[in-house]
Amino acid sequence: MGAVHAKPALSTVQIWNMCFGFFGIQIGFGLQNANVSRIFQTLGAEVEAIPILWIAAPLTGLLVQPIIGYMSDRTWGRMGRRRPYFFYGALLTTAALLIMPNSPYLWVAAGMLWIMDASINITMEPFRAFVGDMLPERQRTQGFAMQSLFIGVGAVVASAMPYIFAQYLGVANTAAEGVIPDSVHYSFYVGAFFLLASVMWTVFTTKEYPPEDLAAFEAQEVGILHDAGAAGPKAQHRSPKQYFTTGGLWLIVSGVATVIIAQMALEKELFILSVGGVAFGLLQIFAGYLAQRGRTDNGFSEVLADLFAMPQTMRRLAVVQFFSWFALFSMWIYTTTAVTAYHYGTTDPTSLAYNDGANWVSLLFGAYNGVAALAALFIPLLARRIGRKGTHALCLLAGACGLVSIWLIKDPAWLWLSMVGVGIAWASILSVPYAILSGVLPAAKMGVFMGIFNFFIVIPQLTAASILAILVDQLFGGDVIYALVAGGVSLALAALATAFVPDPHEDGAHTRTAQEVG
Repeated sequence: MGAVHAKPALSTVQIWNMCFGFFGIQIGFGLQNANVSRIFQTLGAEVEAIPILWIAAPLTGLLVQPIIGYMSDRTWGRMGRRRPYFFYGALLTTAALLIMPNSPYLWVAAGMLWIMDASINITMEPFRAFVGDMLPERQRTQGFAMQSLFIGVGAVVASAMPYIFAQYLGVANTAAEGVIPDSVHYSFYVGAFFLLASVMWTVFTTKEYPPEDLAAFEAQEVGILHDAGAAGPKAQHRSPKQYFTTGGLWLIVSGVATVIIAQMALEKELFILSVGGVAFGLLQIFAGYLAQRGRTDNGFSEVLADLFAMPQTMRRLAVVQFFSWFALFSMWIYTTTAVTAYHYGTTDPTSLAYNDGANWVSLLFGAYNGVAALAALFIPLLARRIGRKGTHALCLLAGACGLVSIWLIKDPAWLWLSMVGVGIAWASILSVPYAILSGVLPAAKMGVFMGIFNFFIVIPQLTAASILAILVDQLFGGDVIYALVAGGVSLALAALATAFVPDPHEDGAHTRTAQEVG
């Protein structure tokens, strides 16, 4: 592309093309989020076991996203930097969507969730970094909002498909015990087609900047800021002593917690957190071992070093993400169970009332995603008036009101009002944090930092999988509806935490010079 000095703005059509793949990706996620709990229950899962079965999704993201981010940062070939991952991830995801509804047993469905989520993550993770690569700072809020638009539209299509097949096309919505209804089968098949087609559209209509152009853009980008702790292209590795000390503390505390859980026969879900803490401690000790021997030029050491070298903005956003995604995960895993029990008065997955309620939840999920698609058009405009942080806090509060109102509203026909607030929050969660974050990340590490940022989506989901079932059983007396109220409270806390996030581009921080970047 020749010598360049400033990253050029892209046209609306170009931004549309580069983001269109998210339409299909979200169809995959939408089918997963709205139907997997239904599939699990149909195949015999008890309600209290559903959160444990769902941990496949966040665990897969925890492992896959930083690896794919690290690899895509270092990829350049005939297909570009990020697009090879779009291409092959889409092929794998398409296959997983075709297989998932044909799972004959619960353990097969649980395993397919792992495979499907890994495939979606391979495709999805580079899309976040793609916006940072391709757009100048002034267009990134628009770019991430465009992704939110396609996410919303894709999720609407995914959520509505079982209802459309059942109500308008005469496809069976019920089946014998242990058999997944045909309406779910056909929805996954059509979703697989849309995913493959939309991702391939992005792959073949978008060209990427080569690494040397990205380096030149970064050197001149006004948005390269003095953000304490921002890592440069080369990871600043911690000393072996630091790794051994913090890793040892994590290992001891988490190990003791694991023993206490086992000895006192506490709820097995708590092992997710305690064993996770043990694993994190061991990883740090292993990183210290490699650092002690000077063997830090590898993906594992660099990802862990970057985790500890996050910019301050990223660390503060992590808190916001924790509370936001705890709420979302509680909604995804419990809305079907809560609405069918609280509003339809049944817990029998073979009953007509349950399946009518499950289809209504699928439509409600479509409604909040439709609202998100519309809200995405206005978020950049609102951000220009009140700032990105104020916009995000306001949207999160709308979501908090939406989740709590599911408990307050008795007639399920009016639950679409709850989804308005949820949809506004969802649009912002998918765009504003990434727009803020991308402005403080170095171009050479955009992928790996976006992958690390996913930790703070995964950790709250693992936390929710660990404690929500306990809260429902011990604190809420088995009333699943209160898990959604807890999600509303969590979104309110996320809104509060947003006030403490530094956004250097809007807070008037000084920019780095090209020499400081180098």
